Amino acid sequence: MAPPDSSKSLRFVSAATLPTTRGSYVVRAYRDGDGKEPVAIVSGNVAGLEEVPVRVHDECFTSEVLGSLKCDCRDQLAFAMDYIRRRGPGVVIYLRQEGRGIGLANKIAAYALQELGHDTVDANRMLGLPDDIRRYDAAASILDDLGIRSVRLMTNNPRKVEELLRLGVEVTSCIPVLVPATEESAGYLAAKALRMGHTLDPELFSGPTGHAAS
Repeated sequence: MAPPDSSKSLRFVSAATLPTTRGSYVVRAYRDGDGKEPVAIVSGNVAGLEEVPVRVHDECFTSEVLGSLKCDCRDQLAFAMDYIRRRGPGVVIYLRQEGRGIGLANKIAAYALQELGHDTVDANRMLGLPDDIRRYDAAASILDDLGIRSVRLMTNNPRKVEELLRLGVEVTSCIPVLVPATEESAGYLAAKALRMGHTLDPELFSGPTGHAAS
């Protein structure tokens, strides 16, 4: 079952310039009806533009804060931030949807099952959880607020493209987000390609393809 759509009550809160190790960006903060606070990380003036490079990125505490090697999320975020700075104007929309929407505690429970040899899909199912419960209504609302007319979406995930198209976002093309696999993440990336339809070549990854790490 999908979570309720709280994007209709999404509202802009504030914006500020943020110097980072990857460059300077304008961060626009929003708040939805459930109290979640997605942000838009903006490089340059995107209002009224077409074919804007956009990454819709979902929160990953384990990799982005703790430095986990089990997935490629931190590297994908870095790729996207660098891309919009160098080849923008562009936007990274950061959504609070940890663990493909199941939440941090459930994600850690899934990790425990993965340590026993189950992949990311089977671990979720063994816990009675969906493979992917993320919604992108908030992302569509943020793109509308920014005045972006169409996007070049940074993603390897066809489902994300389909969901944004369903929400009325014009996606003109995709920009692959290809980052090097590690020994720890190789199985996870292969599972995303083989079991979740991501546009990744599992032959590129040296880890076990049957078992995912995240």
